[in-house]
Amino acid sequence: MQGFSGTDFLAALINPFLLRGALTTALLTAAGLAGGLALGLALALLRASPLAALNRPAQLYVWFFRGTPLLIQLVMIYSGLPQIGIRFGVITSVILALVLNEAAYMAEIIRSGFMAIPPGQRDAALALGLSRWRMLRLVLLPQAARIILPSLGNSVNGLLKATSITSVISMEELMRRSEMVMQVKFDVLEVFAAAAVDYLVLTTLWDHVQRRLERRFERGFVVRVAPLDRAALER
Repeated sequence: MQGFSGTDFLAALINPFLLRGALTTALLTAAGLAGGLALGLALALLRASPLAALNRPAQLYVWFFRGTPLLIQLVMIYSGLPQIGIRFGVITSVILALVLNEAAYMAEIIRSGFMAIPPGQRDAALALGLSRWRMLRLVLLPQAARIILPSLGNSVNGLLKATSITSVISMEELMRRSEMVMQVKFDVLEVFAAAAVDYLVLTTLWDHVQRRLERRFERGFVVRVAPLDRAALER
């Protein structure tokens, strides 16, 4: 049995075919995040509504998409919907599945952020005469964003790795292209080790972005305490 080859590993690490797969993985993650945030915000607002006609469908949506595997959702969209006359291509199916699945998790993350805001913030905004839209945009969302960023970071990391599931419908992201290279060169350990490094690079880049976002949203919320004057205390 052939051992691990450092040369083959380095060749796989800089393989343009695999690097393009890593880029596709990053783009799928970005699309899933953007769509998931937008739809998740809408679902969170619907779940906060006192009207059952609005919050019950949103609750049912979250229950279904959080309670079923992404793989099943992906297969249902790509292979199941054509049986009732609705057909999507591979890329559209993948993005749709990622957005619908991610939105369910984002809805709960965003809702928890809204719930953590003191009720006095809403009362003060209404007392100042702000409309509900302006209150949401100027008061609630900035505070909720600061609260949910750690949870959002974990969700994005999970989404990035979940894109590997899309290889089952022949989406040529990083995992699918790794399998294709492995079937040609039979360097199983070296190719998958290179893919693991690519995933680590992508998650590390996101961690860096997340830290910068956290520092930005912490501005204005961090209370700086002046150092104690020991001489004054001893008087």
